[in-house]
Amino acid sequence: MATPDSKERFIGLEWLRFLLGLYVVVYHTLHTYPKEQKFPGLDELTSLGFFATSTFFVLSGFLLAHVYARSGRLRESARSFWTKRLSNLYPLHLFSLLLSILVLLALSHLGIGPELDKATPRFVIYDTNEVLGRTHPELFLHWMSNTELFVNSILQILLLQAWNPYYLTFNAPLWSLSTLMFFYLAFPFVAPRLMRSRHKWKVLALVWLVYLIPPALVVASESYGIPWTGLLHRNPLLRLPEFLGGILAYGLFRGYRDRGMVPGRGLLAALVALVVAAFLVADYLFTQGAKHWYFLLHNGLLLPAQLLLVCLCALPADPKSAFVRHWSPRLGAASLSLFALHVPMFTLFSRSERLIAVPGRCLDDWRACTEAAAALPSSLLYYPLFLVLLVAFCVLFQERGVVPVRKWLVRRLMPAPAPALAKVPRPA
Repeated sequence: MATPDSKERFIGLEWLRFLLGLYVVVYHTLHTYPKEQKFPGLDELTSLGFFATSTFFVLSGFLLAHVYARSGRLRESARSFWTKRLSNLYPLHLFSLLLSILVLLALSHLGIGPELDKATPRFVIYDTNEVLGRTHPELFLHWMSNTELFVNSILQILLLQAWNPYYLTFNAPLWSLSTLMFFYLAFPFVAPRLMRSRHKWKVLALVWLVYLIPPALVVASESYGIPWTGLLHRNPLLRLPEFLGGILAYGLFRGYRDRGMVPGRGLLAALVALVVAAFLVADYLFTQGAKHWYFLLHNGLLLPAQLLLVCLCALPADPKSAFVRHWSPRLGAASLSLFALHVPMFTLFSRSERLIAVPGRCLDDWRACTEAAAALPSSLLYYPLFLVLLVAFCVLFQERGVVPVRKWLVRRLMPAPAPALAKVPRPA
């Protein structure tokens, strides 16, 4: 049974989950618009998608430790934990995968461009951070063979696609769900031990050091190409320190909070400024610095700032506003849907926007209409509408789709509770 404290909701973390998901959406979609339509610096400020994803992994470890392992013991059996996590993750993953494939096939069938040759589940881009990848990106475009398509389909169905270091298939952001599933599998084994540790600061420092070793080796050897870029980007083992760091951060946070050690206003302002400064410096180094900064910032250097951000967002108490209390859990719960669904939804929106902008009636001459639409640039004026529609869809999908399916799966997969033994009266 959950303790009263385990039911505590960190309302700041609900908003953080939502904002991280929204930032990833902007990171993947805003850059498709012409630079002339955006104010100076906007592309740079929205370039740290990996900061949001890494912080989300930290946040996941933090919240799971709070709910399931606060006492240093797993609150329920590993089987029960895995069943609940898989029931929450897999329906979303499967729907997103099917939606992505259907969108690509529909675009190809209807001839809605641009780049119709890439509107196929076979199309992928090899992961590389070499100069050649920036100067001649066409060399890294690839259309999978039948064998590759079959193998990667199996990986996708089994939530194992994050282990492919060469390229991402079908719906690229789904790798984060694959990595999360590995974290969930590891949680029952690592979380209780980490929460029982009497030396959490030392263990956290060790985790950070281990996390920094792979990118340091890659930078030292200048191995910026295949498969090293993909390994550092999403390999679950190499990204595991973020999740472990979140668990340890919760243990430290809870320990200080239980002792009444809460930062005052001055220290709080300084810590917030430190996180903001870390983000801005990282943004500058990533966009303006040497290419090796990508690997170091992506895998390790920003972990202290990400841990601190999660802990700071866990501090606020529940607000008095009923509006905020109502929407916080709803938007927070939709964060995974934002990660999983934004690519196919944006593909549909951007193509539809262009079709609508074509003068005349498309039904009279569909081919001419689609050719004219493919030549039109997307308009940033409609982008806020996309974000609003996407958030609304993800909230409804989470509540009307994922939650009912999750409850049904849990009922079917969870072992039936043992019948209570009747008490036998003692003889007088």
